[in-house]
Amino acid sequence: MKPGSLTIALFLLCSFTACRPGPEVSEQGSISASAPAPATTSAANPETAATAVPETASTTATPGNSGPSLSTDAPGRISEQEQDALAPPTLYGYRVVRSYPHDPEAFTQGFTYHEGLFYEGTGLEGASSLRVVRPETGEVLKLHQLPPDIFGEGITLAGDRIVQVSWKNQQAFIYDRQTLKPIQRLRYAMAEGWGITYDGTRLIMSDGSANLYFLHPGDLSETGRITVREQGQPVDRLNELEYIQGEVWANIWGSDDLVRIQPATGRVTGRIKLKGLLPASERTPQTDVLNGIAFDAAAGRIFVTGKNWPRVFEIEVRKQ
Repeated sequence: MKPGSLTIALFLLCSFTACRPGPEVSEQGSISASAPAPATTSAANPETAATAVPETASTTATPGNSGPSLSTDAPGRISEQEQDALAPPTLYGYRVVRSYPHDPEAFTQGFTYHEGLFYEGTGLEGASSLRVVRPETGEVLKLHQLPPDIFGEGITLAGDRIVQVSWKNQQAFIYDRQTLKPIQRLRYAMAEGWGITYDGTRLIMSDGSANLYFLHPGDLSETGRITVREQGQPVDRLNELEYIQGEVWANIWGSDDLVRIQPATGRVTGRIKLKGLLPASERTPQTDVLNGIAFDAAAGRIFVTGKNWPRVFEIEVRKQ
């Protein structure tokens, strides 16, 4: 190494890390709810056209937890925690275990699995729905149609209830899981709703930015947030979410990638490359992007699908 290169490297590293603000975390590791409200994304829904890229919602949080920053107690050295934060994610490929029929008219926005059934939320104004589907046949067993002015987005199961968010209405629809009967509507503060999942205690929601929001399941009040980062850099366009064995898995809108996120820190620890999952021979002009992750916790199975895809795929994730 040439003389002075270490100093330059540290200066550059600081420029990309220590100077970036992030969410405030208490000494106990809990996430502060004092971070500012998210920025509003674009007025036209980017998910309806795969060529449009939504604006990244920026946040301003208390400095000091912006991701990795240089340690001051050992000049010239980076702590082990900082090295972890800057480390590249593990890359994964996939193997298709099995495929299942899927309604090619379903503009999939939310997807989950429970006791042998798929629960699916679809989007588009005038066509948004919540449905229960038999995996083996693709048969829609139950269907609830949303009001025509609502663009449905992500769904999740929270106990005996289903929570479905909407794109721009700042409303979540709460249903009885058994009957799909609407129970109530709740409002949330985020300007847009994209994906949602449940970790057993908190709802976790995305809005198309690099942020994940933690919400109280009773009233959807925000209890905290994190910025998702890969090697110290924000990862935006977080879309459909699924909580899998202590991690949040997220679709990156407009891509064939899923990311695995540590919910305590926002660090991306893995990136799953699903390019080529739906064969070109099965794509039509109506076929849209990958979107939909479901997890069978009892059997450890992972399912993925997309908007207007003809199939759901059960996959095995493998390190590359």
